[in-house]
Amino acid sequence: MPQDPTIQARLEELRGLIHHHDHCYHVLDTPEIADAEYDSLYDELVKLEAEHPQLVVDDSPTQRVGAAPLGEFASVTHEVAMLSLDKTTNHSELGDWIERCRGRLGTDEAIDFTCEPKIDGVAVALIFEDGKLVLGSTRGNGQTGEDITANVRTIRSVPLRLRGDDLPLRLEVRGEIYIAKTDFDAFNERARDRGEKPLVNPRNGAAGSLRQLDPRVTADRPLTMFCYSLGWVDGAWQPETHMEALARIEAWGLRINPAVTLVEGLEGCQRYVDELQQRRDELGYAIDGAVIKVDSLDQQRRLGALTRKPRWAIAYKYPAEEATTRVLGVGFQVGRTGAITPVAKLEPVFVGGVTVSNATLHNMDEIGRLDLRIGDTVMVRRAGDVIPQVASVIKAKRPKRARKVRLPKHCPACGSDVVQPEGEAVARCGAGPATCPAQRKEGLKHFVSRLALDVEGLGHKLIEQLVDVGLAAVAADLYELDIESLASLERMGSKSAENLLAALDDSKDTTLARFIYALGIREVGEATALNLAQHFGEISGIREADVEQLEGVADVGPVVAQNIVGYFQDADNLDALDRLLAAGVRWPAVEAAAQGQPLAGQTWVLTGTLKTMTRGAAKARLQSLGAKVVGSVSAKTSTVVAGPRAGSKLAKARELKVAVMDEAALLALLEEHDAL
Repeated sequence: MPQDPTIQARLEELRGLIHHHDHCYHVLDTPEIADAEYDSLYDELVKLEAEHPQLVVDDSPTQRVGAAPLGEFASVTHEVAMLSLDKTTNHSELGDWIERCRGRLGTDEAIDFTCEPKIDGVAVALIFEDGKLVLGSTRGNGQTGEDITANVRTIRSVPLRLRGDDLPLRLEVRGEIYIAKTDFDAFNERARDRGEKPLVNPRNGAAGSLRQLDPRVTADRPLTMFCYSLGWVDGAWQPETHMEALARIEAWGLRINPAVTLVEGLEGCQRYVDELQQRRDELGYAIDGAVIKVDSLDQQRRLGALTRKPRWAIAYKYPAEEATTRVLGVGFQVGRTGAITPVAKLEPVFVGGVTVSNATLHNMDEIGRLDLRIGDTVMVRRAGDVIPQVASVIKAKRPKRARKVRLPKHCPACGSDVVQPEGEAVARCGAGPATCPAQRKEGLKHFVSRLALDVEGLGHKLIEQLVDVGLAAVAADLYELDIESLASLERMGSKSAENLLAALDDSKDTTLARFIYALGIREVGEATALNLAQHFGEISGIREADVEQLEGVADVGPVVAQNIVGYFQDADNLDALDRLLAAGVRWPAVEAAAQGQPLAGQTWVLTGTLKTMTRGAAKARLQSLGAKVVGSVSAKTSTVVAGPRAGSKLAKARELKVAVMDEAALLALLEEHDAL
């Protein structure tokens, strides 16, 4: 049946008007019509779409809360990693960072920086295709996040369709989703009136809202968003500066923080962070510092990044929030390496947005430095997600019967002797994981953590239960669990058991670096694990290496090398490792281990739009042939693959006379090597 063109025209007119007024109200904060008039337009649109459901489009304002509840969040791999920021807390360190930037750029001239508030919210990435919002995802671990598109669509400051006629084919915009202070207070007041549980603080409220499986719950939360960067763009337009990128995405209808400022040199940065701190409480939203970025995108590319942090940006952290409370006692926790850590048991106090009842004391040397005693009044400090710490003791309030804190002689978990090697500040349980249940639990928690094997649904309480009932002692035991034994646990049914087993099976596909980190070798963190993976290329090489060979790896000194050798000399560790490999834990070939492969030693860059495969797929194929795939073109680049709408990278390749091939040539190359 043919559609009435007047109905179609009126629907398009209503959608355009509502999108316009949403932009004025939620992005520009300058409403042009009264609420009643807006409601009238919206009600008319709802009525017409109900009468003509075949004319409903997915970017209609009425579809912001139209998604059905999800069963789970899908995983999303970021095309360009979402890096975390290095931090500084004073002007001197900020000056040192700027001098390092100038040194690496080889310039004596002042550098331009963009400065902006560091909002205490949740980092997300939005992808638009032909101007239409198609994906919203969390930062996750920087490489992989979660698909929260249905929830992001409920946020009215996020346009479902961008404005303008100069939109690129595809682009990613990054920003921070948060809850304003007044909206937070109003929401909690309504929640209390309804007898519902209020949100604890704005940041946790925003994070929890975005992880609701039912978008209708998210829609009820007062979320909003500031966009702070362009992740990537496919098209002819490629910005030259960060500020240019912000101006363009603002013109396309995205909300940019009005406090973003372009400054010059160290003095400009210092002035900005000081002035922002002075008006911190006036902003209307929670911040924990400022973010400072090199403005020139070419300079950003030249500065590059470390493993997980860009060299061209830094977070200037403000002093942590503090509060005073009383120490009721001191307990001792046992870590995965046997470290005995004292923990202050506090009279509950609200600090940094949460109620704190425990604070770390690090070690006995720290207790001595503080001269802390049970019964003391202390200053507790907390910033963001950092574990609360006892900052100082208010000795003027010390009671007469305050008791000294003494290190226990026996492990609180297994009763073994507590030892403190000479020259070390940390006391340790004298037994190993085979004897100490606390070390077993902490080792398993580390193995399944987000930066290690990342097993979804295997939380701390469940791990403790598995150890307590004897179902798991080492990581390999996790892969031998079955539905019957899991379903018999407290708060675990058949469906939960099935989901956990599926998550464990998914975790078998990992990377060598994550696997090394997951093993929990003492003092082997993420960066060291990555260096080991790239140097040796396979676990067998690390397993058989001696101290001298290990010291040849970047970031590995004598102590770490000895820890690694000691780990692989332990028969229990070797048995557990063999069982993990037999269970099917696996990883793709490591790039640096690809010596002798066709593209070994070559550096490739992908730019523009690929039609027959995603950039991620092309990158993976090239890496499997031994190539290193990077995001910027330099004199060291071997080849640039340029699809339609390639921009500045293609121009840079031509300027440097770097080899360029199109997608057809890339496919031919891949097919040629597939045939070998």
